[in-house]
Amino acid sequence: MKALSRTELDRSLREEIRPLYLLLGPETYLRQVAAQTITDIALSSTFLREFSESSFSLLNDSVKSAIIAAEEKPMMGRRVVRIRNFSKIREADEDILIHYLSNPMPTTVMIFSADELDKRKKSSKVLLEVCTVVEFPPLKDAEAKAWAKARLKELNVSADDQLVSQLIRLIGTDVQTLASELEKLASAAADTGRITPDLVDELIGRSRELSNFELGDHLLAGNRKKALETLYRLLEDGAEPVMLVGLIAGNYHRLALGKHLLTRGGREEVFRNISLPPFKRDSYISTLQRSSAAKIARGIQLTAAADLAIKTSQATPRLQLELLVCELSG
Repeated sequence: MKALSRTELDRSLREEIRPLYLLLGPETYLRQVAAQTITDIALSSTFLREFSESSFSLLNDSVKSAIIAAEEKPMMGRRVVRIRNFSKIREADEDILIHYLSNPMPTTVMIFSADELDKRKKSSKVLLEVCTVVEFPPLKDAEAKAWAKARLKELNVSADDQLVSQLIRLIGTDVQTLASELEKLASAAADTGRITPDLVDELIGRSRELSNFELGDHLLAGNRKKALETLYRLLEDGAEPVMLVGLIAGNYHRLALGKHLLTRGGREEVFRNISLPPFKRDSYISTLQRSSAAKIARGIQLTAAADLAIKTSQATPRLQLELLVCELSG
């Protein structure tokens, strides 16, 4: 079955609720929103909802516990069982899950969620065959901008188009980080209902934009000393480690997109799709030309691993970020 996009999932949910969903990809925030949306629709006519919804993480919980919950008949309507961190499934538990997937409980909606799957595992192959798969890749700049504008409308504040583009450059395209920063700006703009450039400068800082570009340049140039100095300056300015990992990831994803666009249509094609301040355009093209596809791919893999390590509490976020910067600039 072809994987659905977020938009296609919304259309599908208006037609029917299916028994098995697999939400897959690194965009964690939007995955969580989708899981909650599926849950809300599935349980919309269910009373005593707290008795009909269960959540498990395979970092701590067993597959067997989740299956027991899934096989329990609901008091009325449906039951929803959510399984996070599916990539951590133990080999000994795979057969238990596969047995359930061969004959899922008709009154249960089971939602699996993971950054990625090890397709060598037999349980992964079965999931991809039987589930409604929905993909959550990192957002492109234009998608992040559209999401930010919609979120600002929900928060009852406005910002002009150019300022929203600047926010994406400053904050990056990781939606969790973007949501947090937009809420901070919206709270500060509650009296006027409008986010201004001065407010962005005050709360996020124009200097962070320059430092973000500097950090990316130093990483790609392999200048570890300068990269760490820039990193520490950003941290001292109040930037959160998880946000900086998101910014680094966004830089590498934009490089991958830019590399493709440069090959396909040249400079103008790049700048039609990637928002950059004029003073960075020439150096950005130079960076694309000297960066190999293998190096960009490695950067994406390392940032994804660091992001997962932070979210699963492996050492401190700051230490994970420092290790990431050292690896990328090595």
